[in-house]
Amino acid sequence: MRYEFLSDAWFDKVEQMVAAAGDLQIPAAMKSVAVNVTITGTGQDANGERQLFMKDGLFVRGHQDAPTTLTLAVDLARRIFIEADAAAGVQAFLEGHIKVDGDLAQLVAMQTVEPSEPQKQLTQQIAAVTA
Repeated sequence: MRYEFLSDAWFDKVEQMVAAAGDLQIPAAMKSVAVNVTITGTGQDANGERQLFMKDGLFVRGHQDAPTTLTLAVDLARRIFIEADAAAGVQAFLEGHIKVDGDLAQLVAMQTVEPSEPQKQLTQQIAAVTA
């Protein structure tokens, strides 16, 4: 079964997959990154946005205490986070399609760390269930 990207059902499924994945061998540099992400154009909330918090290379629903907030469109978020297209993220940032509030070093740290093999496998599994 496939789930609409960022829907509550999608988050529920992703949480199950993360729990089942075991040790993701998250690189130390990635563990130090805490970023709030606001994704626009989702239709999920009343204002058409979905708020996420990224820590330890994983997303959870809602914003938390973080030094950085990114704002980007849902189609770009899908390319970066589901399709694992890091180049799309860099290009979008350079073109001004990603708004960054706060500590830019957090964003740079995200782009310079290579995910572990278990993280890459989990990303592929998540992509397979994302509509």
